Amino acid sequence: MRDVDRQLEVAIMQLLEARAVSATICPSEAAREVGGENWRPLMKPARRAARRLVAAERVEITQAGAVVDPSTARGPIRIRRVRI
Repeated sequence: MRDVDRQLEVAIMQLLEARAVSATICPSEAAREVGGENWRPLMKPARRAARRLVAAERVEITQAGAVVDPSTARGPIRIRRVRI
């Protein structure tokens, strides 16, 4: 795993931890956190980081408020902490 991939995972978790338990984030927020003004090339890596965190059971990916399978999700997604 590349350093930027780890940074994106950390950014996702830090962004979520800084918000309410029920809050969600967009992958672009993590990409902006890591890439600054050059964040757009990090969008696909940010989505991949979110999928790795889903596999680790740390986050869920949602669309329209419903949890979706990250391998089939197309279009805009949101990331939230796993709800117990």
